[in-house]
Amino acid sequence: MRDRRPPAAASTVPLPQRLRTEIERAGYYPAFVEDVVATAVAGEEVVAHLVHPETTFDSTEVRRHVTVLVVTPTRLIAAHADDHGPDESSPTVYASASTEAVPLDRVTSVVLSHVVADPARHRPGDAARELTLTLGWGSVQHIDLEPAGCSDPQCEADHGYTGTMAGDDISVRVSAGAEGTDAVAGALEFARVLSSMTRPA
Repeated sequence: MRDRRPPAAASTVPLPQRLRTEIERAGYYPAFVEDVVATAVAGEEVVAHLVHPETTFDSTEVRRHVTVLVVTPTRLIAAHADDHGPDESSPTVYASASTEAVPLDRVTSVVLSHVVADPARHRPGDAARELTLTLGWGSVQHIDLEPAGCSDPQCEADHGYTGTMAGDDISVRVSAGAEGTDAVAGALEFARVLSSMTRPA
């Protein structure tokens, strides 16, 4: 008779030690973040990863965040966790996390912006001072509109609107000054791996 028992939970498969170490080093509720990421990875091989902690400040509070990006042979996984102060839903500090698993063939753009110091003295292979990695897969679309015009400066006709639409599902900025040169090198390697795995066959 066919065994109808459900398979063992994939989330029990531990993440690679290097990824676990970087989640631990980020210092943001590592046990919680590791559980969330492991559930999304679901036992697949981790080909590349990027862990990016960030602290933001506003006029009333300091908030911490962490973003974990993972590439498996079939998917890009984006996990993001935030902490929250006490509010009407909780009398104590709490954290929330969300994950999105995107098939690699749905990743439409891998944009990497480089900033270098003293570009005249830059040599091939020199590290960037800052990298911004922006990934798009069509989940979020930004539309920028502005009034359309024509070349006649005297024209008062209504030409409607013109605009551009761009995908910007997630963006991570890594700075050598804030996170160190190893973090910049890690972001560069992650972008290189993801770009190679999402290029057309």
